[in-house]
Amino acid sequence: MYLDFSRMSSSDIYFAMTQTIVPRPIAWVLSENEDGSLNLAPFSYFAAVNSDPPLLSLSVGSKPDGALKDTRRNIQARKQFVVHIAHTEMLESLNASAASLPEGASEIEMLGLETVAFEGFSLPRLKDCRVAFACELYSEVPLGDGSYALLLGKIKALYAADSIASINEAGRLNVDAAAFQPIGRLGAGEYAYFGEVARLKPAS
Repeated sequence: MYLDFSRMSSSDIYFAMTQTIVPRPIAWVLSENEDGSLNLAPFSYFAAVNSDPPLLSLSVGSKPDGALKDTRRNIQARKQFVVHIAHTEMLESLNASAASLPEGASEIEMLGLETVAFEGFSLPRLKDCRVAFACELYSEVPLGDGSYALLLGKIKALYAADSIASINEAGRLNVDAAAFQPIGRLGAGEYAYFGEVARLKPAS
């Protein structure tokens, strides 16, 4: 099969890309609404970008009516946000948090999720997530007609649960991927669970 993107709609291109660029990590993003309540939404156009400064990227679109998504508007206004990496037991909540709610409504309250203080940061993190990044907006790059934007977040701090993380002999973080069990995004309504871990010696 050969697909010529120049002959396809943006919607069809989206489905082609998201079903073939797999698996993708999912950024479960917590941000603060104007009234102080907390917004939570998943994004799978998400990646690590740089280490110095430490940056991650989110591609955030608009609502069907053309209005900015709450996450984008919140980050523009208040600059700070928290990116969580969800694990398998949280898939139902992750999926449910993608639903459209009235402006200012809190997915965290709707789903009954618990937050705890994120040390040294203004926003909390989800208590049950095993990994979270405290981020501040580094830059925003409008994409195409502006309905999407690439948000670059500077990572200020990392939380990793003691149940999955340790410091190795070289003084570096070591994460047990099998214990972590992160969720991967596939196409349409499909997700991937963590499977067998292949360990190879790094190329010299």
